[in-house]
Amino acid sequence: MISIEPVIYVLIFVAVLALVQGAYLVIFGKSISMDGKVNRRLEMLDKGGNREQVLDQLRKEMTQHMKSQSIPIYSLLANKAQKANIAFTPVQIIMVMVAVSVAAFLMLTVFTAVAPPVRILVSLLMGVGGVYVWINRKATQRMNLIAEQLPDAVELMVRSLRVGHPFSSAINIVAKEVPDPLGTEMGIIADETAYGRDMGETLKAMAERLDNQDLRFLAVAVTIQQSSGGNLAEILDGLAKVIRARFRLFRRVNAITAEAKWSGKLLSGFPILALIGINVVRPDYFDEVMQSPLFIPACFVVATFLVLNLIVMRALTDIKV
Repeated sequence: MISIEPVIYVLIFVAVLALVQGAYLVIFGKSISMDGKVNRRLEMLDKGGNREQVLDQLRKEMTQHMKSQSIPIYSLLANKAQKANIAFTPVQIIMVMVAVSVAAFLMLTVFTAVAPPVRILVSLLMGVGGVYVWINRKATQRMNLIAEQLPDAVELMVRSLRVGHPFSSAINIVAKEVPDPLGTEMGIIADETAYGRDMGETLKAMAERLDNQDLRFLAVAVTIQQSSGGNLAEILDGLAKVIRARFRLFRRVNAITAEAKWSGKLLSGFPILALIGINVVRPDYFDEVMQSPLFIPACFVVATFLVLNLIVMRALTDIKV
């Protein structure tokens, strides 16, 4: 008899991810997506929002996650949630975890016959793991988009400076012309400097918050120019070329190391896929082995080696550019 329970687990986990994304879109609408023609800050202003109110809301969203690291479990997500700029508050994210865990438990109850303690454990793992996977994906997408947009944004600043605009006006132009996520980030910088914050300090804070080396270069270039003078347009033009060169090199490194990364994932994932396949074709295949007292310790040893394989392969292919 063929067992389809492993397939059901996978489908329920996919459903959990879809539930999280669906809830996010329903609550916050299209404004939180990063593929719009108008960035989120401008859209909020166009809807009648006061400039100061919009700045306060965006700054609250930017910093709320790192301020909540003391919350149990949430500390694992705080850094990723900040980089992804998740509009959910920390409390709302925890509520989403609970809600999708309950939904996963109900689906496991309906479609499987496992014991209640196992259903509770699996549903909690799916709830927390599903939210983490979703936030991690959002953070990766956002950081990649910022890295891709930055050279064009710096070149736009250079053109603005060369036609006579001050640097604050160049930042404003970038905030209006560049889509999200960088457009809104630059808009926040423009608003903060308009209310009196130092430009170099603001850029440095953004670079540290996003943990982006190219933004650190930009902050250092602006800070040095403010203190010692010089042709900022020429400095930023050289910086744009450096950022583009680093971006091309980063893509080449990714292409070269892609085989090793996927090899590590395949080597760690294949035993699990084989286990699921065997369990589907022969549900009773491991019944005799499971009676052995060494079965559970052996499972932990295998799981440890699989995780170590991922960590080692990730470390070997984590080349800094």
